[in-house]
Amino acid sequence: MTSALFSPFKLGNLELDNRIVVAPMCQYSADDGVASDWHMTHLGMMANSGAALVVVEMTDVERRGRITHGCLGLYSDHCEAGLTRVIAHCKRIGTAKFGVQLAHAGRKASSSRPWEGARALHAGEDPWETIAPSPIPFGKDWHTPRQMTEEDMTAVREGFVESTKRALRIGFDSIELHMAHGYLIHAFTSPISNKRNDEYGGDLKGRMRFGLEVLRAVRAVVPKGVPLGARISAVDWLDGGLTIEDSIAWVKAMKEEGLEFVCVSSGGVNAEARLPLDAGFNVPLAEKIKRGTGIATRAVGLITQARQAEAIIAEGKADQVALARSILDDPHWGWHAAQQLGADVKRPKQYARTAPKLWPGATPRSSAA
Repeated sequence: MTSALFSPFKLGNLELDNRIVVAPMCQYSADDGVASDWHMTHLGMMANSGAALVVVEMTDVERRGRITHGCLGLYSDHCEAGLTRVIAHCKRIGTAKFGVQLAHAGRKASSSRPWEGARALHAGEDPWETIAPSPIPFGKDWHTPRQMTEEDMTAVREGFVESTKRALRIGFDSIELHMAHGYLIHAFTSPISNKRNDEYGGDLKGRMRFGLEVLRAVRAVVPKGVPLGARISAVDWLDGGLTIEDSIAWVKAMKEEGLEFVCVSSGGVNAEARLPLDAGFNVPLAEKIKRGTGIATRAVGLITQARQAEAIIAEGKADQVALARSILDDPHWGWHAAQQLGADVKRPKQYARTAPKLWPGATPRSSAA
């Protein structure tokens, strides 16, 4: 049996052993943007999950671009030093390659951590000014953001460029721009959150302008061969919001500017949006974008089972699958999936005895079935 999920894949010059990606997952455990010992432990565990690529959580390009006080950043020398330490450790002890997701939270910034209520910070909790394409709050009782000026846009673009340079110095193998989930670039692209009447608003062409400017500026500093991609919200799940046809046009425009892969998510543009939450609910969206643009496509969202992931790749619905909570629940998901599918996966030599040929008779975890 030859497994599609465990077949090699190449993005630019990045050679990956399989199609499994650890999706970026916010940990809310940084200190003024600086990675902590939690990141060392968490990402060190993900480095040996069996996934070929681990994408580090949403990493913000400005201090004001953080969602919470605990969000990871790459906007200072201290941030760069902290992530350098973590990624050097992970690459030394792990089998995976590492990417980073660069972002700006926009109007969803200045909020509390999920376990503290996931709400706008109150006075006395060190809140900060939020910015957005239009002065529309994310939801009831959220801060009203200040509408961005062209000077703000220039500062954010430069922040993305400088953070990209830092990421490359750290040694990340790929760069992903966060253009989803209601954060700044998605907020520009969606008609729900962008009501501007200048060249950065109006029709889809205008709403795409800022994101394309960021992409163009980042592409100029990313060396050829280092894959540059984006995560998008393919649909807003709201009347009058982004449609799959919009997103196909959006991805086509980005591909022309040098985008090499897209991770297809959905939703998040405001507090009222509700996702379907069926197993693999974003996969049909990923398939439409893959077929409509020809770009390398990553599917994410409630992909939990090995045979489910295998079918997505084998049937050509996506080129890669990204796992989040499934791989937190089972940090060796890739090992167990390989056993289910008759494939092999790299392990650190200290754990070699867990491989099927050295552990005959072992039964794979049912969660990867």
